[in-house]
Amino acid sequence: MTVYDFTVDNIEGTSQPLSEFKNKVVLIVNTASKCGFTQQFAGLEALYEKYREKGLVILGFPCNQFKQQDPNSNQDILEFCQLNYGVTFPMFAKIDVNGSERAPLYDYLISETGGEDIEWNFAKFLIGKDGQIVKRFAPKVTPEELETDIATLLA
Repeated sequence: MTVYDFTVDNIEGTSQPLSEFKNKVVLIVNTASKCGFTQQFAGLEALYEKYREKGLVILGFPCNQFKQQDPNSNQDILEFCQLNYGVTFPMFAKIDVNGSERAPLYDYLISETGGEDIEWNFAKFLIGKDGQIVKRFAPKVTPEELETDIATLLA
C-alpha cells in the first residue's frame, strides 16, 4: 500500500485520487488558519514555487481538532490561504487526523510512522516518488528545514 491508494475530497468537495501525484515528491501537511504555526503557509508556498517544476507537490489538509483553530468552511479556509499567504498548492476538504473519525489517509500515515497520533497542526509527511513515506516531521519543524530532504528526493 502507498499514499497513491487513497482518494480524498479536494477543498471544492470533488473526489481526487492521490494516484494523480504518482512520480512526484509529496509533502502532506495538516493545516490550520488560526494557529501559531499558520505562518508556515508562507514557507510551504515558497517551497512549492521553487520545486513544483521539478516534481514537488504539497497537499494541505485543514483540521479543526486542535483548539478549534480552523473552524471556518472549506471555502473560507481556501480564501484565507490564498489572500494571506498566496497559496497555490492543492488544498483539501477539512478532515480529522486523530480519533474515531480520523481520515483513512491519516490512519495509514500514522500507522506507517510508528502509530503516534498527530500532535498538533502542521505535522508533515514527506512521501517519495514511489508513494512510500520517507519521513514524518513534527509541527515545529519549519518548511525551510525540509528543503534539503526535498531536494535530495527530487534529484
